[in-house]
Amino acid sequence: MQADWIWGLAGGGLIGIAAALYLLVNGRIMGASGIIGGLADGSAKGSAATERWAFLAGLFGVPTIIALLMGGSETHLTGNLAVVIVAGLLVGVGTRIANGCTSGHGVCGISRLSLRGMVATVFYIGAGGLTVVVFRHLLGAI
Repeated sequence: MQADWIWGLAGGGLIGIAAALYLLVNGRIMGASGIIGGLADGSAKGSAATERWAFLAGLFGVPTIIALLMGGSETHLTGNLAVVIVAGLLVGVGTRIANGCTSGHGVCGISRLSLRGMVATVFYIGAGGLTVVVFRHLLGAI
C-alpha cells in the first residue's frame, strides 16, 4: 500500500517520545538491552526491577494488542528456526560487545549527540548490512 510509510513514521515517533519520557521520568537511557540485562544478571532490585518489568510488558504487549486489533500483520521472517535462533544469539552478543543496543545507542545516543552512540550505530548498521549480503546473497540462508 502506498501509505505504509505512515506506519513507520508513526512508530518511529512513538519510539522517540517513549525514549524522551523514559529519560525525563527516570533519568536513565531507554536501552532495551540494559533493561533486560539488569533483570537477567539480578542487578535490578525492588522498584527498579518493577519498572523494568513494566517497560518490557509494554514493549511486547502494546504491539501484540495493536496487531490483534488490526487483524495481524504481514512479516517476511524466515521459516528457518535455526537462522532465527542464531540471529538472536548474534544480536545478544553484539549488544554485549557494544555495551548497548539500537535503542540505547541509536535512538537515545544519537539524539543526545553522543559520539559513542554515533560510532556504535555506524558499526551495527554496517554489520547488519554485511550480514544480509553474506547470508542472503552469498549463502542463500535467508
